[in-house]
Amino acid sequence: MSQVSGRIDKERIARCETAIRPYIRRTPVIAFDAEDAGLAPNRLVLKLELCQRAGSFKTRGAFANLLLREIPEAGVVAASGGNHGVAVAYAAMKRNVPAKIFVPSVASPSKLAQIRDCGADLVIEGDRYADALAAAEDWAARSSAMPIHAFDQDETMLGQGTLAKEFEGQAPEIDTLLVAVGGGGLISGIAAWYAGRIKIVGVEPSAAPTLTKALEAGHPVDAEAGGIAADSLAPRRVGERGFPIVREFVHGVVLVSDEAIVRAQKALWSALRLVAEPGGAAAFAALLSGGYRPAKDERVGVVVCGGNTTAVNFDL
Repeated sequence: MSQVSGRIDKERIARCETAIRPYIRRTPVIAFDAEDAGLAPNRLVLKLELCQRAGSFKTRGAFANLLLREIPEAGVVAASGGNHGVAVAYAAMKRNVPAKIFVPSVASPSKLAQIRDCGADLVIEGDRYADALAAAEDWAARSSAMPIHAFDQDETMLGQGTLAKEFEGQAPEIDTLLVAVGGGGLISGIAAWYAGRIKIVGVEPSAAPTLTKALEAGHPVDAEAGGIAADSLAPRRVGERGFPIVREFVHGVVLVSDEAIVRAQKALWSALRLVAEPGGAAAFAALLSGGYRPAKDERVGVVVCGGNTTAVNFDL
């Protein structure tokens, strides 16, 4: 069935969650003493979306597209820094749909291996996400395959919003939620669910400030697209569809350095034995770096959004 385009809101997210629930994992949460990571005493709740099927939150949006849209015989095509490609390949495999995935050369070997293992047709195109996206759009026009955008698509945002629905049921007491930002699909879906009921704070790598630049300009603009998390948080431009949601409901954005992200990866491993990829650790890096300082007794949630990495030494 085809979902009519409209406002991304709580009702549509709830309907999407019903559709995709048989295919996704209800990921765990863990209460975490901030002092264990050398931070001031505070209560943190981590949403472990790195435990999601295919290794990241992207699986939610991938299944939303496959279940809420009409799929042509030519199948689907996606451009990805890595995680979206893994998710679309996995969802397409489960739904018996042909998939062609375009990724840039910065995609990690572990993500490339997962895409191939799911049976998708993998093409490495260019050095950055924007290069892979252009190639995917060209293929969609030539083949009639259905494009599944990594973030700038209603169904993608609806799927990512189901994370917030799930998390609210698990941790209804939080005041603030820290969310990593690449193209904005995750934070816009989350912000649409909460709709101002809690504080949502975006976290971006300093080397890829897509949302920061968009908020400064008042609309999506091209930004730098580099850094250690370039395979997941560096699309060059934040999504047009999600930006109005972010502008309405997101409290602000914190920038974190590559060094802070690596420290966050190490801290998650040391304190909790969690192996997060750089993009997955970015939100936690905002706390470790002091970029976001919770008020006394502020109850903070952190989305650990991905774990598709083979790196365990966490060196730059």
